[in-house]
Amino acid sequence: MISSRRQALIFLVALMPLLLLAIITALNIGATGVHLSALWHGVTDPYIRADRIVLLRIRGPRVVMSGLTGAALAVAGAIMQGLFRNPLADPGLIGVSSGAALATACMIVLGGAWLASGSWGVWAIPAAGMCGSFAAAYLLYLFATRGGVTSVSTILLAGVALGAFSGALTGILIFRANDTALRDLTFWTMGSFAGATWSRIGLLCPFLCVAAAVTTRLATPLNALLLGESDARLIGYPVERIKRLAMVAVACAVGPTVSFVGAIGFVGVIVPHLVRLVTGPDHRLVLPGSALLGASLMIVADTLARVIATPSDVPVGIVTAVLGTPVFVWLLSGSHRREVVS
Repeated sequence: MISSRRQALIFLVALMPLLLLAIITALNIGATGVHLSALWHGVTDPYIRADRIVLLRIRGPRVVMSGLTGAALAVAGAIMQGLFRNPLADPGLIGVSSGAALATACMIVLGGAWLASGSWGVWAIPAAGMCGSFAAAYLLYLFATRGGVTSVSTILLAGVALGAFSGALTGILIFRANDTALRDLTFWTMGSFAGATWSRIGLLCPFLCVAAAVTTRLATPLNALLLGESDARLIGYPVERIKRLAMVAVACAVGPTVSFVGAIGFVGVIVPHLVRLVTGPDHRLVLPGSALLGASLMIVADTLARVIATPSDVPVGIVTAVLGTPVFVWLLSGSHRREVVS
């Protein structure tokens, strides 16, 4: 037991230089051939000044946004899997992603006046996605709560229904969309960090800080929930409060990030799996491990998205799907083999 815990701690410590290596690599690689060395050279040369602008205003925000998004999605996935006691649970189960997608589709297809309104138009799509994600999560919570008790199974089923309904409405909007709106909506659904700026990161950080503060209080209660809700109540944990906190953490982590960068799949499902293979089910290790590994993998995926088709920018959702599908199949096959052996 001691050796396995030591192994888990070594794994968590090893993830820190891995994240640092991913950040340095992402800052050094790009279509323009700019390297980090431009940061400590003199700024009298106009070419050096241009290189610094590329690093500080284009690559820098993109790397930070991709890291924050990867960490948010991975931690949200770990929380949902612990809450549902289901390794296939995904942050989208509480309606965050589907609500953001529907609201974004409405803004892109029907909100032409907002999108054309100067500086406000830049924030129209993220604001719509954020409102839609929080509204969907809140409605789902109200629907699943009766007599002060929130049914996890109802959240699961209602989340699937809400996702299908939002997808149907989004499909109707696609039929009404013109060519420009259809292109914008298609690229949003595939995810991209091309629009990352420091101002957007500044708007995102308060939500992620709330999510992080709530998550730090969830690790031990999620461990108790692994025993079942009845046993967790007998131990003395406020199960209903834990459910509410979990939904708040996931909504604050996923809703704003999805609104800014679009829908990105597989990260919230796969990363917690990979961390558990090393650390075990203890959420005190799974949650920080998921944050570090999720950030690293998302930065690597976005770096690949920038360079595999230079000078074009491949949507990062395509890269995560290509990388994540084999890993997901491998995890499923390993789980199936263990079930057959047992």
